[in-house]
Amino acid sequence: MASESSFDVVSKVDRQEVDNALNQAAKEVSQRYDFKNVGASIAWSGDKIVMIANSEERVLAILDVLQTKLIKRGISLKAIDTGEGTPKASGREYRLEASLKEGLDSETAKKIGKLIRDEGPKGVKSQITGDEVRVTAKSRDDLQEVIAMLKAADLDAALQFTNYR
Repeated sequence: MASESSFDVVSKVDRQEVDNALNQAAKEVSQRYDFKNVGASIAWSGDKIVMIANSEERVLAILDVLQTKLIKRGISLKAIDTGEGTPKASGREYRLEASLKEGLDSETAKKIGKLIRDEGPKGVKSQITGDEVRVTAKSRDDLQEVIAMLKAADLDAALQFTNYR
């Protein structure tokens, strides 16, 4: 086998699935008894998801509802960034903003490259290109071993493996 095989490691989120999960969460928040008459809501605000309620505990409960819906739709919770995760008081209400993390930051990409160099099979090479990492090797078995290793690693990103050739 003369040619090399490769795949890309990326961190992308299916925006439509996130939107569906958000709509399901908004419907549940509007129907649940413990959220009645407390000004509880969840919605998009530009590129951020904004959760609003009259107490910290209720905002965190809305976040829990959203996380449950995201998990049911197969979206990793590592793809959602809530900052420090504590709601901020804004007048009579509490707000929590969450944003989607897309693309590998340079620090995570370097961690992936170092992990592949240190613990991966011999002959596997990684190359950082923008917000993705291309991994190449002569053997597809080596690439599958690298994918299994990266899935087992505790990286702070929702990794996906694309363009497997």
